[in-house]
Amino acid sequence: MVAVVRREHPDPAFPGLHGRPDRGWVNDPNGCSYVDGCYHVFFQHNPERPVHEAIKWGHISSTDLVHWQPEPIALVNRPGELDAYGCWSGCVVDDTGVPIAVYSGVVDDGGRSQVLLARGDRRMQTWVAEQGSVTGMPDDPAITDVRDPFVFELAGHRYAVQGAGHRHGQPQLLVYGCDDLRAWVPLGALLTAADPLAATAAPANIWECPNLMRVDGRWVLLVSLWRQVGGGFSLDGVRWFIGDLADTVAGPRFTPVAAGELDSGPSFYAPQVLTLDDRVLLWGWSREDGRSATDVEAAGWAGVLTFVRELFVADGVLVSQPAPELRLLRRAGLEVTAGEPFEAAAFELDLADGAGPMSLWLIEHADPGDEVLVAEWQLAATPLVEPRVLVDGSIVEIFDGGAVARTVRAYPTASSRWVVRTTGGFPVRGWLLGSAPGSV
Repeated sequence: MVAVVRREHPDPAFPGLHGRPDRGWVNDPNGCSYVDGCYHVFFQHNPERPVHEAIKWGHISSTDLVHWQPEPIALVNRPGELDAYGCWSGCVVDDTGVPIAVYSGVVDDGGRSQVLLARGDRRMQTWVAEQGSVTGMPDDPAITDVRDPFVFELAGHRYAVQGAGHRHGQPQLLVYGCDDLRAWVPLGALLTAADPLAATAAPANIWECPNLMRVDGRWVLLVSLWRQVGGGFSLDGVRWFIGDLADTVAGPRFTPVAAGELDSGPSFYAPQVLTLDDRVLLWGWSREDGRSATDVEAAGWAGVLTFVRELFVADGVLVSQPAPELRLLRRAGLEVTAGEPFEAAAFELDLADGAGPMSLWLIEHADPGDEVLVAEWQLAATPLVEPRVLVDGSIVEIFDGGAVARTVRAYPTASSRWVVRTTGGFPVRGWLLGSAPGSV
């Protein structure tokens, strides 16, 4: 038997293999990079409390996408500066060998942002914020919000796209020329809700966290859906578009030809990609779902980034699957008897032999009548990806063989047990998951 090693935490629901800090708030992945043989993932972070306030950029690194090393906090909101309220989402650009963080600085609780820059060293452990902004809010009454810069290249030039929209109106994406990162040129809208496919497939008031990249030779655009609901807002998932990116006289313009949902779960939002020479990787934010504010405050932590995924295009559809490196987490075999409770802090289920509907439940061992349906699924008739379920503490990532993943949350206690139920009661095989000693 191989020992299962997982970071200890007093909360059984804590995702000990996902690399997040032990305490505080985590949301959007930012600045996903690969530099000098090391992967870097930043994220919005409040180290003091599990609430979204005084946001900084947290930072973890890895050489294998499995074992994550905590790094010093990268960007820090500065009193009296343009990011006094928070350092919100953005990306990291290699600018002639110098890592540059390009991010939304928010000065107050009104949410109006400006694009700020910070210079990093090659190890991305030391950051120096530059003074002033490279672009601010546009003078357009149809736009109340602009944020989340993402830099891309087209025809030998560098551009940036930002999410935008009106809290009581329509969404759009703005595009800028930024060959010189310190001199941005507004170039109008990359995409608006006037496009019928975009309006139908991605209904929202604001499109947030745009990602624009090539996947298997096709241009792919991701947007996260922000909707005004009464006096508050709703984060309503992530949509992808496959389309054509034209290099026009006015600037880049995107025309979608296909669209779909990236993850159908209620707890997936604001992903960011990392484009490498041979593949495109992605992390998403899984927010708390089904845990009260009181319980979150008592736990001392909130939010987690998903396990790393790979993107590819199959038959004109964008598909995501767990990165193959995650197999390194398999520490010991696990065979689950259908309907029988089992105990595991982190595990993977192999669904390849499944037939008919399957479901995952969480029960209180001391009270078998107290049970919660975590998720149910039906395997795809013609799988595009390896069917599997990955569970780490409270985060459950389901890949049923189809194009659309599903991320859900469930909160085990010290007395909880998991149960898998299958049609016909056949056993399900899998693995207990753990990381190497000393890793995050």
